[in-house]
Amino acid sequence: MMNRFEVPIAQLSFTQKLDLMETLWADMATHEKTLESPAWHAAILNEREAALDAGQLTVSDWAEAKERIKNNVA
Repeated sequence: MMNRFEVPIAQLSFTQKLDLMETLWADMATHEKTLESPAWHAAILNEREAALDAGQLTVSDWAEAKERIKNNVA
């Protein structure tokens, strides 16, 4: 197992943080077939699917969701 190391996150610029995040995400995505979702993830998805089936939730397409998020943040 690899030793933990400290990254001075607070000292990085916003751009450096985004670059680091993108690098980590790209690396992790190359191994997506071997990654397993945690058990809690399946439980939440099942709960949400049940709520959707019961009419307690609605869905929207990505464009609508982005607009709603933008309006809620502004």
